[in-house]
Amino acid sequence: MEKVPIWEKYTLTIAEASDYFNIGESKLRRFLSEHEGESYILMNGTKVLIKRKKFENIIDELGSI
Repeated sequence: MEKVPIWEKYTLTIAEASDYFNIGESKLRRFLSEHEGESYILMNGTKVLIKRKKFENIIDELGSI
């Protein structure tokens, strides 16, 4: 079975997003907990997924995280 490359995935796990965006997992979890309910966060039960393209746009607008 072929894996989808990370840059083509619609959603990323915390670990994948941490690698992709070069942000520590702890800092990313803290950022997401401070922005609960935002459109770039998708909950699958208790699992947090990040909508990659929407989060890329947020990162583009930020000066620091």
